[in-house]
Amino acid sequence: MNYKDLHIGSCISKKINENNIEMNRIKSLFKLPEHEILNMYEEEELPTGLLLKWSKFLEYDFFRLYSQHLILYSLEKGSNKNQKSKVLPNFRKKVYTQELIDFILDLLRTGVKTKQDIITDYRIPKATLHKWVLKYGHESNN
Repeated sequence: MNYKDLHIGSCISKKINENNIEMNRIKSLFKLPEHEILNMYEEEELPTGLLLKWSKFLEYDFFRLYSQHLILYSLEKGSNKNQKSKVLPNFRKKVYTQELIDFILDLLRTGVKTKQDIITDYRIPKATLHKWVLKYGHESNN
């Protein structure tokens, strides 16, 4: 999975193929002609309401893909530290999916990145990375 350059339409298309879902079911759910549904598969981004509908229909959290992107490629922490008022809740528990952990450990295992690279580039805490290596056994010499 390429978390840096997400193409949500192709992710939806893959999930539909994976689940062998017929076009008639999709057309009846969305109440759209086939060509408009096929056009969604080509879209890099979709409106939130549509993405929510796809997530429910396919029983897959497509929003989690964006969360993983934010974890890996968001702005540096502290860039807006002076903001005191918090309107939206702060979510930190279980932000790392197994797929993301596997992605990070695969980078480490294949030598694409060192532990220090991962800590620096993706701002994964050193202790967290160490726990993943111990728990999932993807040790490398870096």
